[in-house]
Amino acid sequence: MANSFEMRLVLWAFWLYLSTGTSNTLYTIPLKIFVGKFNSSVNLDLSHLKRTETSDNALSLASDPTGLVNFLDMVNNLNGDSGRGYYLEMSIGTPGQKVNILVDTGSSNFAVAAALHPYITHYFNRALSSTYLSTGRTVSVRYTQGNWAGELGRDIISIPQGPNGTININIAAILTSSGFFLPGVNWQGILGLAYSTLARPDGSVEPFFNSLVRQKGLPNVFSLQMCGAGISASSSSTADPAGGSLILGGIEPTLYKGSIWYTPIKEEWYYQVEILKLEVGNQNLKLDCKEYNSDKAIVDSGTTLLRLPENVFSAVVEAIIRTSLIRDFSEGFWMGTKVACWLKGDTPWRLFPKMSIYLRATNASQSFRITILPQLYIQRITDIDDGLDCYRFGVSPSTNGLVIGATVMEGFYVIFDRANKRVGFALSTCAESGGAPIAEISGPFGATDVASDCAGGSPIQEPWLWAMSYALVGTCVLVLTVLLLLLVVPCRCRHSNRPGEFTDESSLVHNRIK
Repeated sequence: MANSFEMRLVLWAFWLYLSTGTSNTLYTIPLKIFVGKFNSSVNLDLSHLKRTETSDNALSLASDPTGLVNFLDMVNNLNGDSGRGYYLEMSIGTPGQKVNILVDTGSSNFAVAAALHPYITHYFNRALSSTYLSTGRTVSVRYTQGNWAGELGRDIISIPQGPNGTININIAAILTSSGFFLPGVNWQGILGLAYSTLARPDGSVEPFFNSLVRQKGLPNVFSLQMCGAGISASSSSTADPAGGSLILGGIEPTLYKGSIWYTPIKEEWYYQVEILKLEVGNQNLKLDCKEYNSDKAIVDSGTTLLRLPENVFSAVVEAIIRTSLIRDFSEGFWMGTKVACWLKGDTPWRLFPKMSIYLRATNASQSFRITILPQLYIQRITDIDDGLDCYRFGVSPSTNGLVIGATVMEGFYVIFDRANKRVGFALSTCAESGGAPIAEISGPFGATDVASDCAGGSPIQEPWLWAMSYALVGTCVLVLTVLLLLLVVPCRCRHSNRPGEFTDESSLVHNRIK
């Protein structure tokens, strides 16, 4: 009886809170009801009710009480798929010019085409915007594939399916590019959602999401659902289906099911996380955990595949070959140069094992596991002929770190909780094939059998630190060389008029590309 009374009291108090609030927002309240003990990794975000720190076990609303955001309005605001990228419609300048912008959590510049290009249908015309202001600075960015260069400016933008009103942001106007815009894509720019450390020309260029949080007062969190799993990876269709949702300012409960598991952000440049181990078909690869985090391990929506350091990639391929029911694949399939085909309607997914990634939990002594089924990493592509269905391998080798790209992210609702320096994963409501889930998440598991820090040392994040380190190394080499010459070169040669040179050919941004 007492429990029933307390429940009525809590519900009455909550109703009173909503009724007497200062906002006139119409609330939609999808309740999350749990039975039994709460898991320590579960978080139902209460930041939409108030901005103060709350416990992990809280109620999540689908609206922001300030009236600036209704998360339900942002549902299905993305189009595209993993093969062509996920993009958001925006309006830039005055009067507004509509463009589609690729959502990329692996870079930090907002950049848009500002000149003609054979692979895009239209571009942002700076001359037609009365609010565009050039800063007079040049800017360029290199990616794993492709690059662009242009002019840095400022203008106002609005998002039809986003926060109300306009914000004033830094815009890189792309004037030249190589390998950046590709045939068949339906986007004209890129929305970098990572930290200011990666911004170009330098970290003083405030990224888009920082500007949004500062100008609109939104919580410093966004979340992403990518729904392209099962869609042809290289479809020629010009009418894209709704590809997912980018929720700016919080978490939308209708986009996930079950618990949210969080892993700490190791460094605030990319969304760098710590991977403890990988399994193929429930078999541990048994590699040193530092190999998984070699260089870095990041969560990046702008990368199509799951990219693995070369040693890890080789171990994964060997494990899949050993575990799968097919032994005669050519090396070209694993390296991405060939596709594998079956008779139409004969799907191959039952022939391949699951693949699991263990991430360190917010409790450092624990981990949790995200698992993708073959439907995510054996990816259907455009039919080669009417009688065949063909597939590609959705994993590739990497020379600059492990990247959790769209191949994995399409199975999960991913929360980038910048306020609490963590990335969350929950099962996505759209990660299904034939009504069955194609991803799994579970935990907690103990982490006492791995190193206390698998990510190793912190990267040097600022370009000027790289320059200083190179200069110091160069100075040491030069001094040692001079001392050696003084010891072995005859005296008459010590006064040579031939000047010494020190040339550093390495790029300061090589470790910044994806």
